[in-house]
Amino acid sequence: MATFLYRIGHFAYRRAWLVIGVWVIVLGGILGANAALGGTTQESFAIPGTESQEAIDKLAEVFPQAAGAAVQVVYQAPDGASVSDPAYQAAITEMGTELADLKGVTSVVDPFSEYASGAISDDESTAITKVQLSGESSDVSDATIAAVVATAGTAEDAGLTVAFGGQVFQDNTFGITVTEIFGVLFAGVVLVITFGSLMSAGMPLLMALVGVGVAIGGIGAVSAFVSVSSTAPMLAMMLGLAVGIDYSLFILSRHRTQLANGVDPHESASTSVATAGSAVVFAGITVIIALLGLLVVGIPFLSVMGLGAAFAVLISIAVAITLLPAVLGLAKGRLAPKPGSRAHRRATTPDTGRPTLGHRWVAIVLKAPVVAVLAVVGILGVMAIPALSLDLNLPDSASEPVESTQYQAYRMIEKGFGPGYNGPLIVVVDITQTTDIVADLDTISADLRDLPDVAFVSAGQPNATVDTAIIQVMPDSAPNSPKTKELVQSIRDIAPSINDDLGTPVTVTGATAVSIDISNRLTNALIPFALIVVGLSIVLLTMVFRSIFVPVKAALGFLLSVFASLGATVAIFQWGWLADLIGCPTPVRSSASCRSCSWPCSSAWQWTMRCSWCRACGRSSSRRATPAALSCTASRTPLGWSPRPP
Repeated sequence: MATFLYRIGHFAYRRAWLVIGVWVIVLGGILGANAALGGTTQESFAIPGTESQEAIDKLAEVFPQAAGAAVQVVYQAPDGASVSDPAYQAAITEMGTELADLKGVTSVVDPFSEYASGAISDDESTAITKVQLSGESSDVSDATIAAVVATAGTAEDAGLTVAFGGQVFQDNTFGITVTEIFGVLFAGVVLVITFGSLMSAGMPLLMALVGVGVAIGGIGAVSAFVSVSSTAPMLAMMLGLAVGIDYSLFILSRHRTQLANGVDPHESASTSVATAGSAVVFAGITVIIALLGLLVVGIPFLSVMGLGAAFAVLISIAVAITLLPAVLGLAKGRLAPKPGSRAHRRATTPDTGRPTLGHRWVAIVLKAPVVAVLAVVGILGVMAIPALSLDLNLPDSASEPVESTQYQAYRMIEKGFGPGYNGPLIVVVDITQTTDIVADLDTISADLRDLPDVAFVSAGQPNATVDTAIIQVMPDSAPNSPKTKELVQSIRDIAPSINDDLGTPVTVTGATAVSIDISNRLTNALIPFALIVVGLSIVLLTMVFRSIFVPVKAALGFLLSVFASLGATVAIFQWGWLADLIGCPTPVRSSASCRSCSWPCSSAWQWTMRCSWCRACGRSSSRRATPAALSCTASRTPLGWSPRPP
């Protein structure tokens, strides 16, 4: 490997303009292809092979009006009023008529129509109009969304509060922000301080930017042919910048050190690519193996993310071992540290035995290596404990900005109907073999009502060709609650008996079921993913170090750091620890609810423990603590007397 890399470095240095010209053509060609093809990213959470996805595909064929994107228009009457009051009812009906006339809207179910069941809350303070759009969420245009939102004035003029919910309003896209720009500038400042030279500091940044440009352009061009999530180019950009700077930094640092010691620039560049470049290649291959491990999960959008990021790392390796030595060939000896500078002294001062900070630290560790190992393992082990509570979920409207209309709709539905109405389940029934459709659908609905954690079950609705029917099931718990996941599994568990008794195959789908299937597949893939990545990494490191101990030690350290990272992630993003400190919104969890009124104890605030008293009805909800022991983490108000959220 070293000999091969030496030859590459030698050729690139000697034919600098040729190598640079090739990279300019590659960069320009890929960026031009990206612009010409007009590829765009889109959020697609399709997971082939799962029950929920197969049910969606079937609905798209036989029940298209139920398979497209849906919008929930939520109305809330003023305090003490009812949405059934004539003025409010007329406004809601008029707004429904306006919605039905919009382009891209296939159907509108008015909450007061005979076809709407469960669309008005028990206290009649809240109502929901269900709007069905043509196509999936990713296919709905911004113009259609804007037109839907524009109709709100009709109901708002009557005094109603209006909010819009549904997947089409969720913003799951990611783009370049000022944060990434500041990151590049900060990296530049650090490189200037490290090298003491603008030319030397600019080279790693230039190499990283070229690599990122090629990677992003390539991913953008591919997005014209396959579905690419917006997170894929962002992940590629972040990894490309990180490894692109690091890999070039390794080689450049070795080159400058050799120049300071009088090595010929040509020989120094070739040797640097052969030595530091070997570390770059093997480090990059290890990262690529880890990223390609995402293919094991079997979820298309994650596979594309892994492939895109792996491509970015591969390009960074190629840039570091070809383009960088070519640029070094143009700079020749001008990159040598100036005599007398800190960089020159650091590179040329012989080892006098005087301990540096690094030497002192290593000496401290080696005095009691067992203590150091136990301390590191103990600290990381404690940090990894929260990982046992890892709960994987896709983002929903509860994670949207508080001021957004989808978040307001989520909270209005939760307050008026209960948290489960934010995650309806769609039960798809094949009725091609049944002889008494109405009776069989009623029987299935009754069976579903008997399941635990069910708040509402609609009547069965056949399609126009009377071969498929859908039944809507509203859980009692929030969409990301473990109880909702158990309900989905319960429906699937009784499906075989329903089919045996009635001859009607039953499947469950909907956004919540899709999210659950993705979460389950991710959870099931964690162990195979870890085994494949760690196993291949051990094989690779064994080839490099000709040792078993070093690769095994590295693998154990990798696993320990990964589990500690997962534990920290759970503690911050699920439990809310230090969330305010780092600017992350406190997560919403419905871990407990009042036994009397079923109000979720964590629907608006994160509590220090499970609820002891319900803030909605004031009754005891748990025997684990007393009201005095609990308080709202935001206002420090005792839980038993905290106000009901707006």
